[in-house]
Amino acid sequence: MNNKKIIRDWYLADAKNQILGRLSTKIARVLYGKGKKNFSPNIDLGDFVIVINAESVKLSGRKKESKVYQRHSGYPGGLKEESFLKLQERKPEEIIKKAVKGMLPKNKIASKAIKRLKVYRGGDYKEKNITPKELKFN
Repeated sequence: MNNKKIIRDWYLADAKNQILGRLSTKIARVLYGKGKKNFSPNIDLGDFVIVINAESVKLSGRKKESKVYQRHSGYPGGLKEESFLKLQERKPEEIIKKAVKGMLPKNKIASKAIKRLKVYRGGDYKEKNITPKELKFN
């Protein structure tokens, strides 16, 4: 199957009052194409996902105060730590991107799939010439 025959749909997910982990698993399944009838793990069949209201995502339990995101510059002493609350103020889009990336398999298809994830703060999104389907959360 070549890339010209693959039809990719657009989905819209509203993160308002959604729990981060449950939201991320739904998005990861759509990005990877796992819900499609002709799914194959070696073929990239995933769809595009637009996430709006990224700043109002929730965490369960006491994770809001205790969750810490880490990154390293590669230099000695270059470990940077940032709490969930500070990252939510500064870049709430990154929280959802990191959670979804962690739920995708670690392979070439996942690196292409994460590029199809568009996360926005607030209720607007840039892709105006498309009409996305709504991503349902049961």
